[in-house]
Amino acid sequence: MRPIICISLFLISFSGVSQIFSSRQQYQIDSLNAVVNNPKSHDTSVVSSYLALSEILYVFNIDTLKTLSEKSKLIAEKSLLKNNSEIVKKRLKTSLAAALNNIGYIYNAQGETKKALGYFSHSLKISEELGDKKEISFSLNNIIETLNGQGQAIEVLDYLSRSIKPKEEAILSKSDMAISLNNIGALYNSRGKVKEALGYYGRSLKIREEIGDKEGIASSLNNLGVIYIKQGQIKEALGYYNRSLKIREEIGDKNGIASSLNNIGVIYKNQGQLNKALIYGLKSLTFSQEIASPMRIGRASGLLSEVYEKQGKGMQALEMHRLFIAMRDSIENKEVQKAAALQQAKYAYEKQKTLDDAEHDKQFALEQEEKEQQQIITGCIAIGLGLVVTFLLFVFNRLSVTRKQKALIEQQKVEVEQQKEVVESAHNELEEKNQEIMDSIIYAKRIQSAILPPAKLVKEYLQESFILYKPKDVVAGDFYWMEQKNGKVFFAAADCTGHGVPGAMVSVVCNNALNRSLREHGLTDPGEILNKTREIVVAEFGKSEEDVKDGMDIALCSIEGMRLQYAGAYNPLWIIRNCEVIETKANKQPIGQFEKPEPYTTHSFDLEKGDTIYIFSDGYIDQFGGEKEKKLKAKAFREMLLSIQDKAMEEQKNSIDEAFEIWKGDLEQIDDVCVIGVRV
Repeated sequence: MRPIICISLFLISFSGVSQIFSSRQQYQIDSLNAVVNNPKSHDTSVVSSYLALSEILYVFNIDTLKTLSEKSKLIAEKSLLKNNSEIVKKRLKTSLAAALNNIGYIYNAQGETKKALGYFSHSLKISEELGDKKEISFSLNNIIETLNGQGQAIEVLDYLSRSIKPKEEAILSKSDMAISLNNIGALYNSRGKVKEALGYYGRSLKIREEIGDKEGIASSLNNLGVIYIKQGQIKEALGYYNRSLKIREEIGDKNGIASSLNNIGVIYKNQGQLNKALIYGLKSLTFSQEIASPMRIGRASGLLSEVYEKQGKGMQALEMHRLFIAMRDSIENKEVQKAAALQQAKYAYEKQKTLDDAEHDKQFALEQEEKEQQQIITGCIAIGLGLVVTFLLFVFNRLSVTRKQKALIEQQKVEVEQQKEVVESAHNELEEKNQEIMDSIIYAKRIQSAILPPAKLVKEYLQESFILYKPKDVVAGDFYWMEQKNGKVFFAAADCTGHGVPGAMVSVVCNNALNRSLREHGLTDPGEILNKTREIVVAEFGKSEEDVKDGMDIALCSIEGMRLQYAGAYNPLWIIRNCEVIETKANKQPIGQFEKPEPYTTHSFDLEKGDTIYIFSDGYIDQFGGEKEKKLKAKAFREMLLSIQDKAMEEQKNSIDEAFEIWKGDLEQIDDVCVIGVRV
C-alpha cells in the first residue's frame, strides 16, 4: 500500500486498469486470507497480511483500506505490549508505521486534515526511532501532500527542504532525493514560478543521470518539455520530448512511448504540421492498443480526431471520435462479445473464401489443359502425318505451359496455407482476449456480490421478507442495501445509471456513499441520509476531468418497531393494507448532479399488523413482453401484488419471478430488476 498511498507530489501514473484481478493477484489474495484466518499465525504475519490485502483491495472500496489498516494497527499495538524480542518489536513497529500512514491517507481523502496530519506525524516519529529511511520518506511525502492540498506552500517547502537536507546521514536514497527535488519543481511550477521549477527539475535530472535511472530520466525530460511548452519555447520542448521518447524506446516502456508520441503529435498539430501529427498520433494509438490502455487509446484517438478534422477527412475524424467516446464510457460486455463474434465470423469467411478461390483456379486450369490437349489430338488426326513435326513442336509448347501453370498452382497453394496460418493465429488471439475480458467481468461479479448484504443477515433483521434480484448482464447497476444501527433497520432498492460493467462501477461508488452517510456521519433520518449520499456521490464524480452526470434512483426505508420512515429519489414506496395500495411518491431528483437540488423529504408511517411494504427499481415495470410486446407498467404490477397477498413472502417472490419470465417470453431483458418485499 505504501508505494501507492505515499505517492510523490505531482507524479501522475498514466497506466490504465485493464482487468479486475490477475490470476497472480487472486493467488496472493487467497494466500493472505489463509494466513489471516489461521489461528496459529504469528502476530507479525497477520499484521503484514492485512497490510498486503489492503494494498490489493483498496482500489475497489476505500473503506477496505481503513478497516484492514485499523486491524493491523490494533494487533501491532497489542502485540508490542506483550513481546520482549527486539527483532519482533522492530517488525511490529515497521508495520504499525505503515498502518498509521494508510489511516492518515483515509482521513485526508475525507477532508479531515488535522487527523490525517496526526497519523502521519505519529508514523514519522516511529520511523525516525527505527532509523527506517524509506518509511521516513513515505511519512514526509504524505505530510507534504496534505499540506499542499490545503494551500500551505510555506509549510510544504519546509518539509521538502527537510526531506533533502542531510542530518548525520542522508534520510533519502539518491533515487528518493531525485523524486523530492522533482516535487519541489512541481510545486514551484504550480505557483507559476517557472524559473525555480526549471532549476529543481534540472537537479532531479542530474541525479537520475548519475544513478542511471533511465525511467526517471525519461520522466524528468518530459517534465522539462512541459515547462518549455509553457514558456512558448516549442523547439526546446520538442527536443526534450524526443529525448524522452528515445530512452523509453530503449527500455521498452510502451506506456511511456505512447505518452511521448502523443505529446509530440500535439505539438505538430498546434504548429499546423498535420501530416507529422498524424504519423505520431497513429504510432501512439498502436502502442496504446498493444498495452490495452483505455486512457492512452482515448488520448491518441482524441488527437487523431482533431487532426483528421483539420485535414477535412470527416469519416476518419468521426471514427476516431467514436473510439475516443468508447474509451471514455467503457465498452459494455455484450458489445464486446458481439464484436468478437463478428470478427470471428469475418476471419472464418475470409479463410473459406481464400480456399474456395484457390480450388476454383486450380480446377479451371486443369479443365483448360484437358480441352486444349483434346483439340491438339483432333487436329493431328485430321492433318495427317505431314504435320507430325508441327504437332510435336506444339506438344512441347503445351508441356512448357503446363509446367508454368503447375508452378503457379503450387505457389498459390503455399500462399493459401500462409493465409490460413495468419487467420488461425488471429482467431486464437481474439478468443484469448475475449476469454480474458469474460474472466475479468466474472470476477467483477464476485466483487459486486461482496458488497450486497448476505441472505442470512437480511432474514435476521427482516424475517418476513424477500429480495428478487435479476441483473440484466453478469454485473448490474441495480443493488440492494441493508444496515442496522441504534435499533433501526435500514433497507433500500437502488438503480444506478446504466447496467453491465459501467452500471456496476457506479453502484460501488453509490453503495460506499450510503455506508459513509450512516457509519461516518451517524445519520439515521432517511431524507438526511439521501442528502449526504448525494453530496458524497457528486464530490466523488466531481474529481474527474470529465463532466460525469451518473448517479442513482433509490427507495430508502427504516423500520423501528411499528414505525416506518421512507425517502426516495424517483423510486416510490407501496404499502398494501387491507387489499388497498397506499402509494408514497419520491422526490423527482436523482442522487447525483441536478440543476436545482432540494432536500429529500422523509415520510413517516405507523404500521399495522399484516401491512406489506414494497420498494423496487423500474426494471420490472419497464420490461417489454406479452402478446403486443409492450411495457408491463405499474398498474399491472400493482394488481399482481394485490392478487398474492395471501401467500408467504418467499412464495410471493417465486410468483413475481415466474410472472416476469412469462411476460418477458423470448424477448431480451432490458434492464436490471430489484424488488424488495417486507411484511410486518
